[in-house]
Amino acid sequence: MSDFDHLPFRPCAGVMLVNDEGRVFVGQRVDSPSEAWQMPQGGIDKGEEAETAALRELQEETGVDPKLVSVIARSKAEHFYDLPVELKGKIWGGKYRGQRQTWFLLKFNGSDADINIETEHQEFRSWRWSDLDDLEALIVPFKRELYQAVIQEFTPYLNSLTQ
Repeated sequence: MSDFDHLPFRPCAGVMLVNDEGRVFVGQRVDSPSEAWQMPQGGIDKGEEAETAALRELQEETGVDPKLVSVIARSKAEHFYDLPVELKGKIWGGKYRGQRQTWFLLKFNGSDADINIETEHQEFRSWRWSDLDDLEALIVPFKRELYQAVIQEFTPYLNSLTQ
């Protein structure tokens, strides 16, 4: 048992934003020297609903107005991940061992011109649309299992969006 296993998981909302071609938005974090990418996600504020947090985080990280998306699905359960040992106690003020995330599949109804990652508190240095099959390889290893579960859960919806 690690010294951090007693810590709670940080409540978080995640967004799988999908365009008309069934490709998924991913951003490359500004605070990571690696080539790791991720989908938009962020903390749920006290008293905030998960869907409200997801739409807020999407706008804060990508500049996408919530009016430009349609909510297609919400994860049936929360998905969890633990931080790697070298990050525990260092981020989020050392208060959390990892995150518990509620995920949302959102259909993007705008154009690429509606995406602006140069936001007030910029989180991504670059962005792109990724094929679903490539998504897992882009993600940091400690989040891969969570991403696999989200992809598996949302795949039936994605198939119906692109037919």
